[in-house]
Amino acid sequence: MAQESDNLPPLREIIAEHGLAAQKQLGQNFLLDLNLTGRIARTAGDLSQTTVIEVGPGPGGLTRAILAAGVKHMVAVERDPRCIKALNSYLCPAYSTQLEIIEGDALKQDFASLAPAPRRIMSNLPYNIATPLLIGWLKNVQDFEGFTLMFQKEVADRIVAKPRTKAYGRLSIMCQWLCEVRLEFNIDKRAFTPPPKVQSTVVTLNTRPEPLAPATWDSMEKVVAAAFGQRRKMLRQSLKSLKLNPAEVGLLPTARAEELSVQDFAKLARLFEAQKS
Repeated sequence: MAQESDNLPPLREIIAEHGLAAQKQLGQNFLLDLNLTGRIARTAGDLSQTTVIEVGPGPGGLTRAILAAGVKHMVAVERDPRCIKALNSYLCPAYSTQLEIIEGDALKQDFASLAPAPRRIMSNLPYNIATPLLIGWLKNVQDFEGFTLMFQKEVADRIVAKPRTKAYGRLSIMCQWLCEVRLEFNIDKRAFTPPPKVQSTVVTLNTRPEPLAPATWDSMEKVVAAAFGQRRKMLRQSLKSLKLNPAEVGLLPTARAEELSVQDFAKLARLFEAQKS
C-alpha cells in the first residue's frame, strides 16, 4: 500500500492541474506535507479492520496517508466538485477497492449510514464547522469507535481542559464524559496552503464503552449550558432557571461551574431528569 502511495503524483501537481485554489468560504486549508499526514494516520493505530470516514479530503493529503496505512475501507465526504474530480482522477484508480467518494455537505450527513462498524472519523476539519460537527457526532457517539481530528489549538485545548482552568467548559465536559481524550501534537500554520491565522492541534477522542457517569444527553446538555451560561456566578444562581438545588446531590451551592467535575455535572443531570419525571 505504501508503495502505491509513493507512486502517486505530488499534491502540488494535483492542485495545479485541477485549479484547486483553496476557497475561504469552504474553510479550506490544505495540508501538503506527507510526513505530517502520515504521522496523523499513525496516531489512529491499526486501521486494517476499520472503516475511516474523512470530512473534507480536499486534494487528498490525509486521504492518501490513511489509505497507505492499510485502512480496510475509506469513505471521503467532500462538497467541492473540483476536489472530487481531482480525487477521482488519481486516488480512486490507485485504491479502487478501498476508497469511496461521496459528494455532500458534512453537516447534513448521517455518518453511521455511510459504512459498517467499526467506524472512525479522521479529518482536518474546516474550522468554521468543526465544533458543530463534533457535537453532532457525540450525540451518537456509540456509532463510532473514535475520532482523530485536527482543530485550531484553542478548540483542542478546550476539549482536554481540566476543572479550574480558563479553557474548561461545555465542550470539555461533553467530550470527556463520552470519550477518552488526548492531545497528540501541534502543527504549525506554515504547514498549510494557504496558512491559517492560528496553530492547529491533532486530538484523539476514543469512545468510552459507557459514559464516565450515567446521565441522558439532553439533561447533561441543559445542565452544563445553564451552569456555564453564567460562568462567574455561583451554582445556586446559574442553575436557578432549572430549579436545581446543588445541595441535593452533595454539591456546594456557592461553587462555580468551572470547579465541578464531569461526574458532578452528571449528578446534576440525573437530578434534573428525576425532577422532570
